[in-house]
Amino acid sequence: MSTGSEETYRLSWEQALAWRMVRHHLVQRAAPADLVRVAGDLCGLHAQLMSSAELSLWARIDALERGALDEVLWERRALVKTWAMRGTLHLLPAAEFGLWLAALGTHTGYGNNRAVTSVLAEAVAGALDGRMLTREELAQAVEQTTGSREFGEWMRFSWGSYLKALAFRGLVCFAPGDGGRVRFTTPRTWLGEQLVAWEPAEALREVTRRFLATYAPATAEDLARWWGVGPVRARRMLAALGDEVAQVWLDDAPRWVLRRELDRLVAAVPPGVARLLPAFDPWVAGASRAEPAALEPRHKERVFRLQGWISPVVLLDGRIAGVWGSTRRGRSLRVEVEPFGDLPAWAREQIEAEAERLAVFFASQLDLRWRLPY
Repeated sequence: MSTGSEETYRLSWEQALAWRMVRHHLVQRAAPADLVRVAGDLCGLHAQLMSSAELSLWARIDALERGALDEVLWERRALVKTWAMRGTLHLLPAAEFGLWLAALGTHTGYGNNRAVTSVLAEAVAGALDGRMLTREELAQAVEQTTGSREFGEWMRFSWGSYLKALAFRGLVCFAPGDGGRVRFTTPRTWLGEQLVAWEPAEALREVTRRFLATYAPATAEDLARWWGVGPVRARRMLAALGDEVAQVWLDDAPRWVLRRELDRLVAAVPPGVARLLPAFDPWVAGASRAEPAALEPRHKERVFRLQGWISPVVLLDGRIAGVWGSTRRGRSLRVEVEPFGDLPAWAREQIEAEAERLAVFFASQLDLRWRLPY
């Protein structure tokens, strides 16, 4: 990272947030054919709730049809569902899945016991090779291979460390469900020749570039929280890019950007755009939680709730300006928006248009109605 006598760039939060909105496809929406590209530009879709992943695409893609995400994921296999950043479920583009696997493989914090993880890795790799198994079927296969019911129990009840550790080793990803039951397979089985190997250090550099291309200007602490590592390691990740990154100043504090984006950042202006973003949207999940310009501190608990829940938000020129929710009752859809303060007339008009878009999105199944109480 260069911090020497080069020109000092001072940015406003209005510029920074305007640039991010463009990068997130929130100013000019993409076409339905660009679904996979949008997922890649966001560094993956947060998929703890598949309905939220779908609505994150709806917010960024014009004329998106319901079911398009499932078709791209489960039928075309152009996306992969697995554990990724922060150990949370994401949808990642299949064509670059090898990149993410190599970078995730540099994590060392998942798996309570390395000896157990190693035994499970061998058993799970053999059980899933060329197959798609439910959790119970996988547990039974592991028991048969290891001769230990305890190892099978790890598969039955460990949603956390062990399955994540195996996913980071490239041994587990999700397959289409069997009725209401989740199924697993291996990335190699799921993708075949699409799975291209990356060298881990270069993969980690590329993931750092991807983060900055989507969420800059950022601090090392922002990168650390997003990637799920400590600040010291995040600083090493930034340093590994050398002169590709540049320091800028926002509110008299230093942050990092890709040097190639400096001109666009300096030229960015507020677009005059209001958007409705769903729960767990990448904009909120990847953003700093300590910047008053992006979210007033007194409203933080309305957005970042208990047990890791992230609320649906109203975005006004990149600033979180409220929360919202929707309820389907019979053949109607009720949308309730709770602004954190007064909204300009143009923002209210756009929020109404967003609610109309949401009604259209669900219209194939429901006769939708909506209401926005102010």
